[in-house]
Amino acid sequence: MKLSRVVAIGFGSLILTGVSFAQNAISAKAGMVNYVEGTVSLDGQPVKVKIDNFPSIRNGSELRTEEGRAEVLLGPGVFMRLGENSAVRMVSNDIMNSRLEFLGGSVIVESAELEKNQSIGFTYKGASIDLLRKGVYRFDGEPAQISVYDGEARVMNDGQAQVVKRAHLLHLDGVAVAEKFDEKAGGDSTYRWARRRAEYLAVANVSAARSAEQYGFWGSNNWIWNPFFGTFTYLPMGGMYDSFWGYRFWSPQSVYMLYVPRQNYGYTGAATTASQSSTSTVNASRSASAASPSSMGASGRSAPAAAVGGRSGIGGRGR
Repeated sequence: MKLSRVVAIGFGSLILTGVSFAQNAISAKAGMVNYVEGTVSLDGQPVKVKIDNFPSIRNGSELRTEEGRAEVLLGPGVFMRLGENSAVRMVSNDIMNSRLEFLGGSVIVESAELEKNQSIGFTYKGASIDLLRKGVYRFDGEPAQISVYDGEARVMNDGQAQVVKRAHLLHLDGVAVAEKFDEKAGGDSTYRWARRRAEYLAVANVSAARSAEQYGFWGSNNWIWNPFFGTFTYLPMGGMYDSFWGYRFWSPQSVYMLYVPRQNYGYTGAATTASQSSTSTVNASRSASAASPSSMGASGRSAPAAAVGGRSGIGGRGR
């Protein structure tokens, strides 16, 4: 299974002409900047994300936020989100073995998929952290700690290895014991922003997965471009991914069942639609697909509210 494909779908030409789309970009590196707001710099230069310009963090490069935030794509389905006044340095942008140095602030990593031979790791001062499972992880500099909202991480610090499990945090300022915390309690502005970004990309996924299903342009876990939302979103190869926050990402096969009602025939011979429970999601995704690019996009402007995975309301900005 290839983890390196980034797919850009030409939705506009699909809708206007009905012909097959034809643009994809292959990237073997982790670290593409998908979204920024406010003041963000890469090696001291301002970062601007445009439809024809998605900067990448090269080995040795530093991404910093001041009064701003940034979302970075690592392996397919792995989102790294930097809060305000945060920084990371890329150590290895190998898509199957990505490693970064956490320099400070607050960083949240959401991993929807972690392949058998794929590794994602961070270092912070003397500590080395490896993410072992899909889940949601947070790194903080003050106080220095890792919080595992979902998943499992292995921390090597002062020659000692510890496994930090779901709903536990570990201080990184010396030998310590993992402490339990309430992973459902909500959080600060960085946590709430990361959750909103997860919701935004989940809504963008529906129409993107539908177009991929219609035109057969898929075959592995991918990042897929949705121009109506001005963002890349995650496209699972099969089944569905339900995020920690309750938002669903559909594969092309699974989204097909939303759009093609199944007919149930009872003993009376009357046909009834069996997909009524999905109606609100379908209508929401169609409404989102019909929205103009001027009302949503890479600038972070909100898309129409939609029910996805039991939640409603999306957006990029806010605290």
